[in-house]
Amino acid sequence: MINTDFLHHLDRLSLIINKRMTSNYIGERQAIYAGAGLVFKDHAHYAMGDDFRHVDWKAFARTDKLFVKRFEEERNLVVHIIVDCSASMDFGTKKISKHDYASMFGLGFAYMALKNNEKFVLSTFADKLELFRPRKGKNQLMAILDYLNKKKPQGKSNFELAMAEYKKLITSKSLIVVVSDFLYDPEQVKQGLLRFKKHNIILIQVLDVVEKDLKDVEGDFKLIDAENKGILRTFISPFGRKRYLEKIASHRAHLKRIASELGANFFSFGTDHPIFDAFYKVLSRK
Repeated sequence: MINTDFLHHLDRLSLIINKRMTSNYIGERQAIYAGAGLVFKDHAHYAMGDDFRHVDWKAFARTDKLFVKRFEEERNLVVHIIVDCSASMDFGTKKISKHDYASMFGLGFAYMALKNNEKFVLSTFADKLELFRPRKGKNQLMAILDYLNKKKPQGKSNFELAMAEYKKLITSKSLIVVVSDFLYDPEQVKQGLLRFKKHNIILIQVLDVVEKDLKDVEGDFKLIDAENKGILRTFISPFGRKRYLEKIASHRAHLKRIASELGANFFSFGTDHPIFDAFYKVLSRK
């Protein structure tokens, strides 16, 4: 069950959002631009290159000078939250699974969007993509909470295919938040994310405590792949743990490089990391 207590604490981040992240992450994205629009803003003296169609001829008749009309153009950001719900996300050795932790991240971003009057859409993916259409309002948030609580992680995931399908749904510059364990081939991640390089991207990796550091794990184990049900019998020794930590660190570093190449932000958290603190770290990044 998803713990929603942290949502109340997110109100404390309002000051940070208003002062530091309006131009980067979620915030009041209703900006005023001079140009095409519906609401009249003001007049400006005509200058070479201005659209002659915007000349105010009534003002010209009164003043014998050329003025152009300027309009308010409303540009609202849509926040797209994409949460991995494949079988591997069902893993959890503590009180919380990766799915629940990732879902709290997804719900938290939806809540922040709601507070700032942004449209948002939360989607999940595994062997297929499921989504809620972008809307505003508390009913949408409650529908997402109910959906995530009932959603059981299952099936194999194809990150690149899911991102290709999702790209078809985006028609304007957006904030793309992807929450996953990202235990994929990094090249598949790169190819999937290349489709969103013109957007703002936040990647959040969620790992179980055991996946993160194999702490206090030693001896004979039978490992079962959650997605393809393959079985591997192995013995975890101190040397084996060391090699594992090297590989997981290398994988994380590769994902960071990919994010950097795309101008995205990458974060990695274990499920033992307090969710509010994790949010604070993500949202306070300039």
